[in-house]
Amino acid sequence: MSATSLVPSPQPMLGIGLKVFSVVVFVAMQTSLKTLGEEIPAGQLVFFRSFFALVPVAIYLAYLGEIRTALRTDDIGGHFLRGIIGVSSMGLGFFALSRLPYPEWIAISYATPLLTVIFAAFFLKETVRAYRWAAVLIGLCGILVVAVPNFTLGAEAADPDRAYGMLASLGGAGFAAIAMIQVRRLVRKERTPTIVIYFSLTSSLVALSTILFGWVWPSPAQLVALVVAGLCGGVGQLLLTGCYRYADTSTIAPFEYTSMLFAIAIGVQFFGEEIQSTTLVGACIVIGSGIFIIYREHRLGIERRKARRVSSPQG
Repeated sequence: MSATSLVPSPQPMLGIGLKVFSVVVFVAMQTSLKTLGEEIPAGQLVFFRSFFALVPVAIYLAYLGEIRTALRTDDIGGHFLRGIIGVSSMGLGFFALSRLPYPEWIAISYATPLLTVIFAAFFLKETVRAYRWAAVLIGLCGILVVAVPNFTLGAEAADPDRAYGMLASLGGAGFAAIAMIQVRRLVRKERTPTIVIYFSLTSSLVALSTILFGWVWPSPAQLVALVVAGLCGGVGQLLLTGCYRYADTSTIAPFEYTSMLFAIAIGVQFFGEEIQSTTLVGACIVIGSGIFIIYREHRLGIERRKARRVSSPQG
């Protein structure tokens, strides 16, 4: 029997631990990329992030004896589309990361699950009830609280670099939400290892094409940062995938917001960034709405399970 076919017993603390560890690893990846500033083109960042992520993923699949089966697919076009969307999201996100304070960038990234709810309602025809719509709208107001100061024109004109960074960050969050919709379509007929490995392969190839627009030869220190970012990206993906094997999504998802604590500490300590009050207020609004959506989905899941238990076999 394949190792991945085994369904482990629920172990919430292990699931939470893996989730928090994945957040730490992804923060390390983002920090490595941020140390490069604006010196490395975004497309080159995406290539190294995607290509070297294949190393830990391939090692893990080889350990399970599933590299060959992971490459079997009936929807190569769907994986390629996922790769293009992912490259767009990462490229815009990495461009923004070099131009925005780290906590601000993290706060805007929290728009992704909110936008995913909206896109799922329109494109996948998922049912979204009033409570979730209200939480999404409140969360988007929090995003505006973070974003608007970067576009304010008055006595003191907004910094163009930060304005471009904010636009790119918002665009990256939008593409990330579209990517989630594509993943939801893929998981209906494709296995998780297949989705992970094809994403890294296709995004590496697509990102490699940006060499035509000009890459730079990295210094030894920059090369180390690029490789570390890629390896962290692959390890983080494996940890993130693994955590959902041991605990429910509603248990794990709120711990994503611990990334804001790391972002504030790293932004202040390593990059000398000042934390704006609007960033903190907006982030709190977005996090609050996100946790409410998670809680609401958890309650609805309980109600659906109860309804199935008390209903007759005929429905």
